[in-house]
Amino acid sequence: MLLGRMKKLLILGSTGSIGTQALEVVGASDELQVVGLAAGRDWGAVVEQAREHGVPTIALADPDSAAKARDGWSGRVLEGEGGVRELIVASQPDLVLNAIVGAAGLGSTVVALTEGIDVALANKESLVVGGELVMALAEATGARLLPVDSEHSALHQLIAGEAPGTVEKLVLTASGGPFRGREDLSAVTVEEALAHPTWEMGGRITIDSATLMNKGFEAIEAHHLFAVGYDRIDVVVHPQSLVHSLIQLNDGSSLAHLGHPDMRVPISYALHYPDRADVDLRQLDLAEVGELTFEAPDLETFGCLRLALEAGGAGGTAPCVLNAADEVAVAAFLAGEIPFTGIAAVIERVLAEMPAQPVGHFDDLFAADAEARRRSEDHVRGLTPA
Repeated sequence: MLLGRMKKLLILGSTGSIGTQALEVVGASDELQVVGLAAGRDWGAVVEQAREHGVPTIALADPDSAAKARDGWSGRVLEGEGGVRELIVASQPDLVLNAIVGAAGLGSTVVALTEGIDVALANKESLVVGGELVMALAEATGARLLPVDSEHSALHQLIAGEAPGTVEKLVLTASGGPFRGREDLSAVTVEEALAHPTWEMGGRITIDSATLMNKGFEAIEAHHLFAVGYDRIDVVVHPQSLVHSLIQLNDGSSLAHLGHPDMRVPISYALHYPDRADVDLRQLDLAEVGELTFEAPDLETFGCLRLALEAGGAGGTAPCVLNAADEVAVAAFLAGEIPFTGIAAVIERVLAEMPAQPVGHFDDLFAADAEARRRSEDHVRGLTPA
């Protein structure tokens, strides 16, 4: 709690998986007050959320949805990307939870940090696409970035108690997705790829988890969040999804963060930080679990992870190009336009055509993003059956 008062929270992407679970956390807390909600098109859901939580202002990125919300609700409705940004400034929150999906979330992170507002970051693209500039902006304004991903939340907690220079390596864990151990992915269906064995997530992130691209994105995020080189970041497959991350220390010891896979835990940690709040979740019983297993990822079969690590190491515009190509390719796979293996194929071709360039301004990223999307769409058409 902030000096005896409620912490004012703005939730962007309130109707998605992270946003709805965040509102569950808010509903169980006496320390959080929602002062604004933003969503894309689902005006009915966001209006219902606003009524339930007494929120005076909402924003909808889609103007037509905003018009419908005005007809069905008496509160204030902002529209378009400009409306979302106006909401960040006008609601004067203590914390912005950015749970927008995709590169569209980068602008909101920039606005919040520019205003000196702390950001609970669930929008991984903010760091994958604009990591260097975003971290520099946070340092300049003094605003904090609090990770919401379970892996980065775990690392944030593990590193907090260690002195500078003692952490030698970060280890990110991956469930392995629905195709762990499978070598031929050419016949994978959309339904199979969406059947994640552990987590319930939105469409794009579920596919990214199936290709292991999501873990590559997380390595890029970890690089920026914790200022650690890629040679000190490892990925290990852990099917039980109970160990969320580990750190290896200079004295040869390792520390791990364990718990049931429930996103309310890292969400609550970020929203209440630096305090901890109760979460209605049963404690982990290791005797009941029985065993924890680990294995190296298959970088040949899961080429997206390899491509992400290579793009992260190249730096500059490469991660931005990686993300743009992935967004286009995943959407094409979900639409039945390309096979599952076509996702990595499209990304690899675009990365080869667009070598990493230095980034001096956000405009450099927006230009690279647009060009990568154009090239990706061309490659998708080349893979689409006649």
